Amino acid sequence: MPKIREHIIFTGRVQGVGFRYRAKYLAQHYGVTGWIRNHYDGSVEAQMQGREEDVDKIIQSLQEDTYIRIDWITRERLELEAEERRFSVKY
Repeated sequence: MPKIREHIIFTGRVQGVGFRYRAKYLAQHYGVTGWIRNHYDGSVEAQMQGREEDVDKIIQSLQEDTYIRIDWITRERLELEAEERRFSVKY
């Protein structure tokens, strides 16, 4: 199955609830690369690269988390980054 890369913005109760670290754990579990970081407006921005099914599973798992409440998700396709090898939390 081919890989995709998406730029994703999450809004809701997504800061101060372990969102970035949960996303990193899930990305490592599913073999997805990319990064995630908080924004000053309270949203969280990510870029995820991997099989579309795996990116969807990460988002679904985040939506089902007890402490996280995602009100809105914006997704945009990007070009693949061939050299990327891991998923990181940016500060």
